[in-house]
Amino acid sequence: VQLQASGGGLVQPGGSLRLSCAASGSSFSNSAMGWYRQAPGKQRELVALITSGGGTNYVDSVKGRFTISRDNAENTVVLQMSSLKPEDTAAYYCYLIHMGRYYWGQGTLVTVSS
Repeated sequence: VQLQASGGGLVQPGGSLRLSCAASGSSFSNSAMGWYRQAPGKQRELVALITSGGGTNYVDSVKGRFTISRDNAENTVVLQMSSLKPEDTAAYYCYLIHMGRYYWGQGTLVTVSS
């Protein structure tokens, strides 16, 4: 199982970014998928998850600003981020739970700064 994340970058406060994560190695339509983030000096936190049935959950700080979605045919999970704030600056990691195990993508850096 491999996950490849993309889409990070530098954006001004109030801007938008779209993170994408492509999984390969199996079919993941029955797997929960999501995104964690870790800012410098802070603990990793779960940002958003989406279940195999399409149910979603978000950390309170991003509710109403971030949207997670998935495409089971393409084995991808997308995090659409809008109204970005400096406190959203972090390395973002996609993950999935497959056969009872966690699999991680490499981090993609999001920097929100003017």
